[in-house]
Amino acid sequence: MSNEKLAIDGGTPVRARLLPYGRQTIDDRDVAAVVETLRSDWLTTGPKVAEFERALAAVAGTTEAVAVSTGTAALHAAMYALGIGPGDEVIVTTMTFAASANAAAFLGATPVFVDVNPENLLIDPRQVAAHVTPRTKAIVAVDYAGHPCDYDALETIAKQRGLALVDDACHAIGGSYRRRPVGSLALLNAFSFHPVKHVATGEGGAITTNDPELARRMRLFRNHGITSDFRERAAQGAFAYEMVDLGFNYRLSDIQCALGITQLAKLPASIARRQAIARQYDEAFGQSLYVKPLAVCPDVSHAYHLYVICLELASLTADRAAVFRALRAEGIGVNVHYMPVHLHPYYQNKFGTRPGMCPVAEAAYERLLSLPMFPAMTDEDVGDVVQAVEKVCGAYAK
Repeated sequence: MSNEKLAIDGGTPVRARLLPYGRQTIDDRDVAAVVETLRSDWLTTGPKVAEFERALAAVAGTTEAVAVSTGTAALHAAMYALGIGPGDEVIVTTMTFAASANAAAFLGATPVFVDVNPENLLIDPRQVAAHVTPRTKAIVAVDYAGHPCDYDALETIAKQRGLALVDDACHAIGGSYRRRPVGSLALLNAFSFHPVKHVATGEGGAITTNDPELARRMRLFRNHGITSDFRERAAQGAFAYEMVDLGFNYRLSDIQCALGITQLAKLPASIARRQAIARQYDEAFGQSLYVKPLAVCPDVSHAYHLYVICLELASLTADRAAVFRALRAEGIGVNVHYMPVHLHPYYQNKFGTRPGMCPVAEAAYERLLSLPMFPAMTDEDVGDVVQAVEKVCGAYAK
């Protein structure tokens, strides 16, 4: 047990100012691109949207990219494009943000939650296969923390059962699986451009695919179900338009796309820095008695949206909540990703989910902490995180 007094007990914190778990990186080039667009003729539905889509498709290795207003909108549009609706079931991992499942529920379908592999908390293909029924229409895999799932196994199940495979890649842009880039690993691949993600547009999202018909349906969906947008009508000198289905206003503005274009240019450097930070964490915690990093498969390039550790609670006198509070008091902005979705009250009340359905995810949830991870972190910042974890765990050691 450490003799150093914890900040939560009145000791001196490791950091005077909180280090967040994630944050955006904005430079002068980003600012200049946004200002240029603000001074242009198009603030939305303009040329920057198509330019951003082309740049994103190039990164993802696909022929199509459809920009939308959020990562949630991307998942919703993907479910719409696949024709998901009432009576359908969509298999989804429970270790994710609620939007991964909500997108199916939005359209009247039933999310079916499956458990994860204990080593990396990714969707377990064996559990997927066991939960397929005649009503199953799609599988939503989530590249948790930035680690791509086992897409060969998932694709085999999808093809054998006639299912659509969707990659919730909101954590994983810039990563790869068996040398194939994230964004090309499933029929539809959803991204988020929230400020804590690798590419920040404020809010924003996109879907990549090689299927032009699915892309057409998603573009329709993001624009109220209307067959043309304002720029297309302006180019044609036309005013008439038709609403052919019930869609949403899920458009991403030119202002945001201008920022997205410059952010995409920095993606390789961002991934390299995130991976360098992860290596420092791995070295620090690889032999720890108190925390265990998640495993990384040898055939992937991990994008490290998150760096997740699991507390070895059998070696500690405190639970996760106490460790969380102590680390925050030390100036380390740890977070928790995620409470398993099937445990949320909405899903228990609406769909009858219950504790015990996904025991691996439920057990992991009690031990999870996400450490700070963003490219602007210095080596000194990383050292502060390591020092704080060791200080807190040492104080709570059995």
